[in-house]
Amino acid sequence: MNLESTIAGLWYPGTAPEIRAMADAWKRTFPDVAPTAPKRPNVLILPHAGWAYSGEIAWAAVRTVVGGGFRRVVVLAPSHRAWIENRLVAPVADTVSTPLGAIAVDRDWLDRLSLVAPVEKSDSIHRNEHSAQIEYPLLQLALGDAFKIVPLVMGGFGADQFGMCVRALSRLMDAETLLVISSDFTHYGEDFSYTPFGTGGGEDIREKIAARDAEALSSICKCDAAGFASFVKESGATICGYVPIELALRAFPPNTAPSLVRYATSGDADRDFRRFVCYAAVTAYADWPGDTAMVLDAQTRNFLLRVARQSLEHAVKSPGARFGLSEPPPAAALAKMGAFVTLNDKTTGRLRGCIGEILPMRPLVEAVAARAADAALNDSRFNPVSEHELDSLRVEISALTPPKPVASWREIVLGRDGMALEKNGHFAVFLPQVAPEQGWDLPTTLSYLAQKAGLSPDDWRDGAAFETFRAEVFHE
Repeated sequence: MNLESTIAGLWYPGTAPEIRAMADAWKRTFPDVAPTAPKRPNVLILPHAGWAYSGEIAWAAVRTVVGGGFRRVVVLAPSHRAWIENRLVAPVADTVSTPLGAIAVDRDWLDRLSLVAPVEKSDSIHRNEHSAQIEYPLLQLALGDAFKIVPLVMGGFGADQFGMCVRALSRLMDAETLLVISSDFTHYGEDFSYTPFGTGGGEDIREKIAARDAEALSSICKCDAAGFASFVKESGATICGYVPIELALRAFPPNTAPSLVRYATSGDADRDFRRFVCYAAVTAYADWPGDTAMVLDAQTRNFLLRVARQSLEHAVKSPGARFGLSEPPPAAALAKMGAFVTLNDKTTGRLRGCIGEILPMRPLVEAVAARAADAALNDSRFNPVSEHELDSLRVEISALTPPKPVASWREIVLGRDGMALEKNGHFAVFLPQVAPEQGWDLPTTLSYLAQKAGLSPDDWRDGAAFETFRAEVFHE
């Protein structure tokens, strides 16, 4: 099944010769640049207005990946016409097409994503959404026909689902994948319900809005996800792709350094600033770890959840009795890995127990079985789980990569990294999902982690050692 572009001939030219002619005009302003391997840009933030307004701005960034040799492109795009919550929406179709030809959807990558993040498929949402479609012909101009695509449209998220998407993106991205974040910046005018500087349309409005966008772009270029999120919330900035941007910022590996390539507005030509939209083109190089091998398949995940549930119920109903597996484990469940088992109340979401082990000391299935029982009976923060509570609990498993020391707490990436703190014999651990679920920034997270270790809130600032790990998190 093919999903044809519904905006060709409207938002950008409707024929291949017209598309190439328009691109040729851009190239006279922004000539192609040779890729600077191995750190050529592999992340782009691009506008998604009609090409008459933002095409040249977008090309200023897109030209940096010409000849980049990417096998796939992941596009993160905001939804403008459909209400979407707590999920990423991919196409059902096997290909998407423009007048330049068809692009295959990378089904294998999508299948892996679906194991670790909430994914839904809908051609109707993609058919009606311009923010992803507008990028396809730009990518074809830059990369030819040798790449596959993963277009993902999204709306808002709760902390739990957002954290899952952050962890999934950070794990599944690799050196052969280009990440494109589709977003316009400030939308100004009465029909956007955003006129903090009046409706007169003077040059001063453009300058003030550019200054506001500069604040947002400063946070982006510093990879300050918390600062960017705070700016959007406090200023009410009408940056339509703020969710995809924050998602990418939280998923970036350490030392990612985005750079602004071009900024302009739709009012720059006629100098009428009563109603205008702002556009930014940004590039970055992200040194993705590419640890895709850790992703557990659906069979293994479901098996481990069954084991955790059976061990939990056995421990509560028959305390002290030996627990045994009722079915042979898949091979992946026999790998040595650390694991935490978390019990939450299904209705309230409140924590009811959580115990685990960080080091890979035994097969994953054994760690899960043992820690499910411990979470029910041996978490000192709670009374033991009673039999009448069993049906009200949701089991969550976090399978862990081996912990690695980091030189500084500044290397910890919220939403991606679990963290362990040790100081003067005091020790505590937070799983990667803790900070996003609570809405904490990194200093706040470390203050709570220090207190969990029995230290004062500021003891993490000096003399503490940190390790980080990643977690594959899945639940009933």
